[in-house]
Order: sequence, then structure tokens, then C-alpha cells
Amino acid sequence: MQKNDFMASTLVQDAVIRNLQTLAESTQRLSDRLKTSHPDIEWHKIAGFRNILVHDYLGIDLDLVWNILDRDLPRLKQNISEMLP
Repeated sequence: MQKNDFMASTLVQDAVIRNLQTLAESTQRLSDRLKTSHPDIEWHKIAGFRNILVHDYLGIDLDLVWNILDRDLPRLKQNISEMLP
């Protein structure tokens, strides 16, 4: 997906934001031990972003969301893949 496609569709934006909320909320359920053993993942930033998504309904910066999708999510996916057996 390209940024223009993301910015042009509120349906896609809503779906992406909801999935990011779910992903971020899921990280809150991980054990402290697991998080500590993977300090390369910025768990506190994920939690902070979740709070923005959940509580700042009208102030969500779509450029920020796009940057997370484009830059941060692939790196997080790689980190999590390395965690899995």
C-alpha cells in the first residue's frame, strides 16, 4: 500500500488504527520477563502509542500512523519473528 492510498481511504485508516490498537494492547499482556529479555523493542513507546490511539480519537496524526506502518512495523515484525521458536 502506498501513502496516498492510505490517506485517501477512511475505511483503510480505521482498519489500520484498530489493528494497531489491538497489537499495542496485546503487548501490554506480555510478561515483564519477556519484555526485559527483548530490550531492543521499545515496549514503552508501543504502550504510549496505544494510549494515543485509544484516547485521542480526534487528534490522531495520520502522518504519524503512516510512518509507523512504513518504518516501525516492519522492524517490529522482524523482532517478533526472531522471538518465536
